[in-house]
Amino acid sequence: MIEVLVVDDHAVVRRGLELLLATCDDVHLVGEAVDGHDAIAKVRELHPQIVLMDLSMPQMGGVEATRIIRDEHDDVAVVVLTSFSDAEQVMAALDAGAVGYVMKDSAPEELLAAIRSAASSSVRSR
Repeated sequence: MIEVLVVDDHAVVRRGLELLLATCDDVHLVGEAVDGHDAIAKVRELHPQIVLMDLSMPQMGGVEATRIIRDEHDDVAVVVLTSFSDAEQVMAALDAGAVGYVMKDSAPEELLAAIRSAASSSVRSR
């Protein structure tokens, strides 16, 4: 089972992702976070295999949170989920340790494929 933490400051996005992940037999939502600070705390508490990370959030954005999470937990894979097609922001997230990114307007199958791909290349096996 792939354990996923969803990080996004928009409740409707978190709820949509929750509903999508509930349709999968191999993916389980273990928690949600509303910003980077919350994400770091939830990773420490829940130890997910995958973090779906929004880039643009108040308090602490996804790039900084990704860097901290990857520094502390090298077995947690971060997949950026963003509405930005700004290559600079995406590259910053990848440089911070994200393993990939998916645009928020992607098909649900693409997001699930990215989660599964990140999990299969993850250091940790469950």
